[in-house]
Amino acid sequence: MIQLTNVVKRYPIRGGQATILDHINLQIASGEKVGILGRNGAGKSTLIRLISGAERPTSGTIIRDMSVSWPLAFGGAFQGSLTGLDNLRFICRIYGTSTEDKIPFVQEFSELGKYLSEPVKTYSSGMRARLAFAISMVVEFDCFLIDEIIAVGDARFHEKCQYELFEKRKDRAMIVVSHDPGFIREHCQHASVLVKGKLTSFNDMDEAFAYYNAHSMEIA
Repeated sequence: MIQLTNVVKRYPIRGGQATILDHINLQIASGEKVGILGRNGAGKSTLIRLISGAERPTSGTIIRDMSVSWPLAFGGAFQGSLTGLDNLRFICRIYGTSTEDKIPFVQEFSELGKYLSEPVKTYSSGMRARLAFAISMVVEFDCFLIDEIIAVGDARFHEKCQYELFEKRKDRAMIVVSHDPGFIREHCQHASVLVKGKLTSFNDMDEAFAYYNAHSMEIA
C-alpha cells in the first residue's frame, strides 16, 4: 500500500510561498491502477515526484509499503559525466540487482547504439528519456509511476513502451498522471482530479471526467 496523508508541498517565490499541493490524501493498494487528471501546471509531476521520494513534502506523511519506481522516463537522477552503461551499473547497484544480464535488454530497448558508451551529458532529452525508460524496465517494482512524458520517441518506440509496461507488468500497481482522459480510461480503474492543489477522488470514471471538464480551466 501507498498512503498519502495531508500532504502539502510549497515552493518559495518572490514575496512568499506558492502552495502547489494542498493537503493531499490518497491511497493505492497492491495491483491497483489509479489515474490522476490535471491540466498542465496543476501539480501532477510534483505529486509523482513526492510519491517516488525524489522530493519531500513540506508537511504531511507518505507511507510506502511496497517498492515504488522513479517517474518513468525521468532522467534527472543520471550522473552526466558517466556513460549510459555506467549509469545502469550504478542504479542496479543501488537497488541490489545484477547488472551484466540487464545490459542486452537496455541496449536493444533504448536503441542508443554506440551512445550507451558516451557520457549522458551529451544526450538529447529524448535519448535520456529512452535510457531512463529502459532502465526502469530492468529494475522491477511493485508500483510504477507513470508521467505523461512516457510518450517519448516515435510511434513504434511508444508501442514498445506500452507493451513492456501495460502488458508484461499488468499485475503491478500503477499511478498514472495525465491531462488526457482517454489515456486514463484505457489504463486505470478509477481516477482522481487535481485542481488548484486539491485532489478529489472518484470511484466512477465518468464522474471524474465530468468534474475534470467542469474545472478544466482552474489551474492555480
